[in-house]
Amino acid sequence: MWPPSSFETRLAGAPHDEGGTWPFSTAPAHLEMTAFSFALIGATIIVSSFISGVFGMAGGMVLLGVLLVYFDVTTGMVLFSLIQLAANGWRALTWRQYVIWPIFYRYTAGAIVAFAVMRYVAFVPNKMMVYLALGLMPFLVEALPASMRPNIEWRGVPFVTGVLTTVIQFLAGVGGLFLDIFFQKSTLDRKTTNATKAVTQTFSHMLRAIYFGSFAAYGELKVTIWAPAMVLAICGASLAPMVLERMTDHGFRQWTRVIIFAIAIVYLARAGWLIWQG
Repeated sequence: MWPPSSFETRLAGAPHDEGGTWPFSTAPAHLEMTAFSFALIGATIIVSSFISGVFGMAGGMVLLGVLLVYFDVTTGMVLFSLIQLAANGWRALTWRQYVIWPIFYRYTAGAIVAFAVMRYVAFVPNKMMVYLALGLMPFLVEALPASMRPNIEWRGVPFVTGVLTTVIQFLAGVGGLFLDIFFQKSTLDRKTTNATKAVTQTFSHMLRAIYFGSFAAYGELKVTIWAPAMVLAICGASLAPMVLERMTDHGFRQWTRVIIFAIAIVYLARAGWLIWQG
């Protein structure tokens, strides 16, 4: 039954979260979660799925940050991937008529190459690294001159985008913001951008679930955890089209920036706190 048992909610600071490489210890540590904790996670899933449904990004940053409070990195990443898979998959289905499929096909080819290389390396980040990467990414993207930002419509760029975004997904957990770099100079409208990003991200979430699940994280997540979470994600994503239909392209880009940088500042503070604690 949802909510999960204490065995299924491993403490965020479990021993195997200390390092950044494989193999690691799997000694259990348990966190007795309250009803408020479950309500918070459920509400976050709905809200984050709604945000991602409207802006095509940012929601994942919110959700992953909350999940890592309650789960270790590998378990949290798998649960996060399944939730995002449902939300993005629903969004991709809703806007499927706007998807530019050639971009998707080339993106997936690059993503598969990156997956093979990363799994061979078998690197798992710790929580401080994930929070720091989530916080720094918007500012690093902003620092990149507009003239240097590639266009997803250019020849060869979708393949490169698939490679680089997948690497970022595995290192920082969230790659939507990085992916947006390649769409900023395109001539695509907000619906086509949202739809094409949704289908590419759906594939990336599937790869991330497989990647972190291969580090023995699947046993942590029972169907009573991820199934209700995926339903909540779809519910949140279902609300987004009503807002996106009424939003202008200018408002779409303006609100995206505000939300992303606000979240980034919070995560930099969280990373600083973890560094301070040692």
